[in-house]
Amino acid sequence: MLKKISRSLALAFVPFIGSLLIRFLYLTNKKRFHAPKEISKEPLIFACWHGELLMLPYLYKHYRKKPHAKVLISPHFDGELISRTIRYFGLGTLAGSSDKNPARVLIQAIKTIKEGYDIGITPDGPKGPRHEVADGIIVMAQKTKAKIILVEIKPTKYWQLNSWDKFVIPKPFGILNYYASSEIDVSGMELEDARTLLQKGLLEHES
Repeated sequence: MLKKISRSLALAFVPFIGSLLIRFLYLTNKKRFHAPKEISKEPLIFACWHGELLMLPYLYKHYRKKPHAKVLISPHFDGELISRTIRYFGLGTLAGSSDKNPARVLIQAIKTIKEGYDIGITPDGPKGPRHEVADGIIVMAQKTKAKIILVEIKPTKYWQLNSWDKFVIPKPFGILNYYASSEIDVSGMELEDARTLLQKGLLEHES
């Protein structure tokens, strides 16, 4: 009973506080966008590592003034906290476990892209292995012909959690470096070739 109450309280307050924290960190850092000036108006897949996703909404907002995207989130409690937090940035979510029912998640994502939404995804989420690209993003892109934009978010000052994904939280008063690739088309590629390309691209600015 106590656990249920504490979770209810967390769901009521943590997302709002989290959204304020993200805004505070964004506003108190200088921003540098190393990215194409424009992107396609067609639905795209935005991919970044799980450990760098905290400030992702602002890269998306840099391109889409009116958000029209859903982010793939696992359906456990932490995922629900993330889902409610990103709603404050106008982003929807797709809940599903890539461990328990990967086919269902993939079908949902493909349908969502065909409905005209962009998709946000962490190719090494929700549980890793860290910095390894799973099949889902490649199959999703190939089935829909959607192009992929690889995103790296590198703050000059940050805290790094001792979690499986080495989650990064920017410190105030540094510089947020946003790196975004040009649009990548993997529709005609072999699975392993596409995986190698995406993994290399997402590690391009790793120190």
